[in-house]
Amino acid sequence: MTEQHEFDRDYWERHWQQAHPGRPGAMSTSPAHPYLARETGGLSPGSALDAGCGAGAEAIWLASHGWQVTAVDIAPVALARAAERAAESGVSDHVRWVAADLTAWAPETPFDLVTTHYAHPAMPQLDFYQRIAGWVAPGGTLLIVGHLHSSEATGHGHGHGHGHHPPDEASVTLADITAGLDDATWEIVTAGEHRRMMPGREAPLNDVVVRATRRR
Repeated sequence: MTEQHEFDRDYWERHWQQAHPGRPGAMSTSPAHPYLARETGGLSPGSALDAGCGAGAEAIWLASHGWQVTAVDIAPVALARAAERAAESGVSDHVRWVAADLTAWAPETPFDLVTTHYAHPAMPQLDFYQRIAGWVAPGGTLLIVGHLHSSEATGHGHGHGHGHHPPDEASVTLADITAGLDDATWEIVTAGEHRRMMPGREAPLNDVVVRATRRR
């Protein structure tokens, strides 16, 4: 049986405290997700927000490619590991780590790039995407990478790699995300669903990737 849970601070603190860095595919030591380089490699570096940064792989990749990054996560344990990785990579001066609940925290200024990779806050996923989309500067980019859950992916506790069954609100489809980006404000550049395998997983990941440019 899988366990239903909420993605609150206590859950994420337990998750990162119990993480095993030596395990294949471990989140605390994994590289940046492949969609990040694919979707942002052609952009001019500027200010970036990594919403729900976890152990910092994406934030560190962005910093190493010239971005000035604000990386936010609810779990101080994850941020401590992220800061260590940034120091090892020599990019500490280019990343600001912020311990905060993204359902309540808000930045003082917008960003040239706002990205989130599989972040799951204690609010419905689509509401979260709408919230962070408001933090993109005119002409800036929103990059969302999310999970499309299926019975195959979640039936054995592998839907997230967290060993639990996620709430329904944590699953999204391509149509869900793109429907929330109105044409008057956003130009959708990338919209796709992808399946890939990861080390240490029995079932494939079903990914949803959306990149959009803010018109105004």
